[in-house]
Amino acid sequence: MLVRELRPRPHSWSEYKQNYTPMALPFRALERSLEWSAYYLSRWALLEVLEYLSILSVLFAVIFYFAESGDRRKQKHYQAWQVINTAQGKGGSGGRIEALQELNLDHVPLVGVNAEGAFLQGVQLEGANLLRANLEAADLRDSGLEASDLENSNLRAANFRQANLRRAKLEGADLSDADLVNADLRGADLSGASLENADLRNTNLAGIAWKNIRSIAKANIHAARNAPAGFEAWALQHHAASVASEE
Repeated sequence: MLVRELRPRPHSWSEYKQNYTPMALPFRALERSLEWSAYYLSRWALLEVLEYLSILSVLFAVIFYFAESGDRRKQKHYQAWQVINTAQGKGGSGGRIEALQELNLDHVPLVGVNAEGAFLQGVQLEGANLLRANLEAADLRDSGLEASDLENSNLRAANFRQANLRRAKLEGADLSDADLVNADLRGADLSGASLENADLRNTNLAGIAWKNIRSIAKANIHAARNAPAGFEAWALQHHAASVASEE
């Protein structure tokens, strides 16, 4: 920001030239003319008005920036949804990892999102609202889905290896043929979920809600960790298996 300063009136030429040699006088004369220019300009009200206007323009720019922040956020969300919807039915990420994470960070519900067959390895969607999402055959290895809501979602044949599903809401979800090897399901609610033919080897099952699981037939529970009391016996009784190999 410019700071205007009222300059003192320059000395008279007779006083001025007494302090300089004749050789230096031409250069000092130029400097003196500039001093007089600065003197008169410092008293020119127009310059003061222009300075105030420049300050006001910065102020208005800041006000408009914050006033339009809502529109910018809406535009960002629209573009993220466009990326997700355009990539439906296609393999690969297609920018969906970043788009889903941005929407979730802004607390936008991802209800019914369709990312079937998508490559979403490592996606971080903690606490996301993924109610009735379609993630069939999606690659979600190493993903972060802690406390996410996946109720009634289609998770058939999805790859959740090493995924964090702690405290996830999986009520009514279809996890048939899902790969949950080494996944963390601590505290997850599996009420009404189908785990038919799912691979639960080395999965951490501490504190899961399991008594109302809809189906666990042909699921592999070999070396499942921290299973609640009675779970393993119940699972085997309902046609689950405990086999070391993937076969």
